[in-house]
Amino acid sequence: MDKSRYLQFLVQSLIVLKVLTVSNGTPQATAVNPLSPQTQTDQRIAAVRDLLVHLDRAHQLLVLTCWSPSVRYALWQSVRESTATSHRGTASVRFAPIDQRHLPWHDPNQHQIVIVLDLSCPGTDRLLESARQLLYYRVRWIVFRSSIEESGGSVRGWSNCSEYSVLDRLPLLVSNELFYFCTETSTGQHLVRQQYRLAARSASSSVPIYETFGTWNAALGVRVVVDSKVRPPVTSIRRQNFHKFQLRASLVILHNETLNHLDDLHDKHIDTLSRVNYLLTKSVAHALNATVKFSIVDTWGYRDRETDRYNGMIGELQRDLADLGGTSMFFTQDRIKSVDFLAMTASTRASFIFRAPKLSFTSNVFVLPFDQYVWYCTVSFIVLSGVLLLVMLRTEQRYTAGGRGGRGSAIGSNSPAAVTGLSDTLLNVFGTTCQQGSFIEPQTAPSRCLILLCLVVLMFLYASYSANIVALIQAPSTKIQTLEDLLASRLKTGAEDTVYNQYYFRTETEPSRKALYERKMRNKDGTENFLPLAQGVELIRQGHYAFHVERGVCYKLISETFQEEEKCGLQEVEYLKVIEPYYAIQKNSSFREPVRINLFKLREFGIQGREHTLLYTKKPRCIGGSSFIPVSIVDVWPALVTLGWGYLLTVAVLIAELLWFRLRSRILPTAGYFQ
Repeated sequence: MDKSRYLQFLVQSLIVLKVLTVSNGTPQATAVNPLSPQTQTDQRIAAVRDLLVHLDRAHQLLVLTCWSPSVRYALWQSVRESTATSHRGTASVRFAPIDQRHLPWHDPNQHQIVIVLDLSCPGTDRLLESARQLLYYRVRWIVFRSSIEESGGSVRGWSNCSEYSVLDRLPLLVSNELFYFCTETSTGQHLVRQQYRLAARSASSSVPIYETFGTWNAALGVRVVVDSKVRPPVTSIRRQNFHKFQLRASLVILHNETLNHLDDLHDKHIDTLSRVNYLLTKSVAHALNATVKFSIVDTWGYRDRETDRYNGMIGELQRDLADLGGTSMFFTQDRIKSVDFLAMTASTRASFIFRAPKLSFTSNVFVLPFDQYVWYCTVSFIVLSGVLLLVMLRTEQRYTAGGRGGRGSAIGSNSPAAVTGLSDTLLNVFGTTCQQGSFIEPQTAPSRCLILLCLVVLMFLYASYSANIVALIQAPSTKIQTLEDLLASRLKTGAEDTVYNQYYFRTETEPSRKALYERKMRNKDGTENFLPLAQGVELIRQGHYAFHVERGVCYKLISETFQEEEKCGLQEVEYLKVIEPYYAIQKNSSFREPVRINLFKLREFGIQGREHTLLYTKKPRCIGGSSFIPVSIVDVWPALVTLGWGYLLTVAVLIAELLWFRLRSRILPTAGYFQ
């Protein structure tokens, strides 16, 4: 037993020496008994230990104080013992000098760090003033002013709550989680308090709002104050009352007339995305008991490659001219470093919209009626029938010539005796396939059966082929499904004349998208196909034109201007490699979580869906059927091409035969040579 106690004391002594080494950055020469009564009764240690119990995810404790080594060791031992028995796991404790270099500026686990400060230590005020956004973003703080007089192991108590004026000068914004211990002069209670203000940019907003988190005493620890209502434990949920504070929102408006109709449905297809987010921003401000002031810009904001700064709405968020991005925007990689994206507020996308062209516009309809295996079988049947017919006719000629003597000389040109080779029988079967009849009159039963079989089989094939051709000429094409298909098609393209269309089309580097812009969007004379919305929709109606536009906006005009049969066959192809627009806010803003939570509430309660349904139009349903489409040159173009190549082949063969005849008459001997 004595040996185990000795080993325990030895381990604790080594830990004390380690604490002494890192206490002020230099080794200490004095040793302290870790089990002294002074450290057991220090209220600073008990206060930190008791408050950590109520803080979730408090896995790292950073102590920046001037406390003595004995107090530091006692704090380390107390925190380790209290968290070891907790279901939240053991918290690590780290001691460092009072210097801003030791603040967790770039620690990826900032949300797990709790920093302990004592205002009675010199340099702590300057440390707090240099902490900047760490005071209200992710990191939690425990602060007190320990006017403690140690005499005989007793502690006098905390400073009065009125002695924390240094906190009033700090940017303790609405998202901060700074807890400080103080004594209330009227009751003598030890309080755990918090305070925050909504902004530090004006005198009216610098008035702090105080909260009492709980009370503390040595026997019971920290007792959280419970109001008449259930107290939300999360700071961002608890601080939902902004007391009529004025939020600043930047709104993108592309048409000045929209400013007169932001609250009604007049011309709802113009600046629809801004209208939806305008109403949602007002709803968020109402939920937070705040007001909102809108500033109008004409672009979402794009990065200048020379200055690396943004213009438009993102530029106002960067320069602290706006708190909220009042119009949702595309979630792109280059914008992540400049703003914080909160939630999707508009379920809309921009795509190429076009009427599906006729099937003959994208495919050769003359080869589509049959599957490739049916074509193989048809060709095989023609060849096999031609060969069998040749064999039967040759056999028929042999037996007829041997059995009837000289009657063979009287056989006509359409008799089996006129057939000279395989080309004649194949030509006969091919003519039968095209329902042109047979120029061969078989004399025997086998050849007649074969001709009859060919006529019957090929009649069914011809009827099926003709019926399918009629249906396919009237059918729309579904071949254009991807951007590569659109690029390879004969459709013309254009885009709505908006800021984001011009930016993304001109700066796209992906090969297929860049090729589409250069080959279909930019003309040879240098002009570009950026058109007004109404003109682009009219070109869609006329056909063979793909227009890049926001879907819900385009469908509103389509519903109003298209005939019922023209609404059938609408297709979409996406060009932009982005997800649906996101609502944005200043980077590391203190309003981030309250605004995010209320945006989620608007979606869950159906308010976002209601505004979207009122302002956006769904894809029109095809209820009018399809109208008759006359046959055009495009439909019969493969046949004309085949006819043209046939003419060329005929002329080429004719010329070859004439040349061969002349060449043979000059080179070969005369007819008398063969006598």
